[in-house]
Amino acid sequence: MGLTVWLTGLSSAGKSTIAGAVHQALCARGARVEWLDGDQVRRHLCKDLGFSKSDRDENIRRIGFVAEVLTRHGVIVIVSAISPYRETRAEVRARIADFLEVYVHAPLEICEQRDLKGIYARARAGEITGVTGVDDPYEPPESPEVECRTDVESIEESAAKVLRAIEARVNMYV
Repeated sequence: MGLTVWLTGLSSAGKSTIAGAVHQALCARGARVEWLDGDQVRRHLCKDLGFSKSDRDENIRRIGFVAEVLTRHGVIVIVSAISPYRETRAEVRARIADFLEVYVHAPLEICEQRDLKGIYARARAGEITGVTGVDDPYEPPESPEVECRTDVESIEESAAKVLRAIEARVNMYV
């Protein structure tokens, strides 16, 4: 049985770091797993899209379509993408038979401190606009299956929470 594990949160909250740890753990156990990272998907599948609301929604729909197909074929799909809008996440959830939402939560101030890409600094300097959490909204999940508080949890603790939730869903040892 497949499963989509959708990690959502602000840029630099820890989505990709947790996703990588979960992916590595599942691979080590021989699981059929694929990881769709938002930055990678944008570079290869969605490079024609910008950062308007409609383009962000389309980006998430495309990621959701790939995740849906893989999930239907028995793959555990890990998605790490900001996915800022509840309505679009709900749309994707409705299309995928087994969906696990993970809210990777860190306060904006913490995300700004971790900002390796310089996105927040450029937004604060007025160089770019439309940055989620600064001048574009992020709508946190109202009832995610898992919440990882990366401002107070270690990566190992957060990844373990996600792995336990996957194990409960796919009934396998992870």
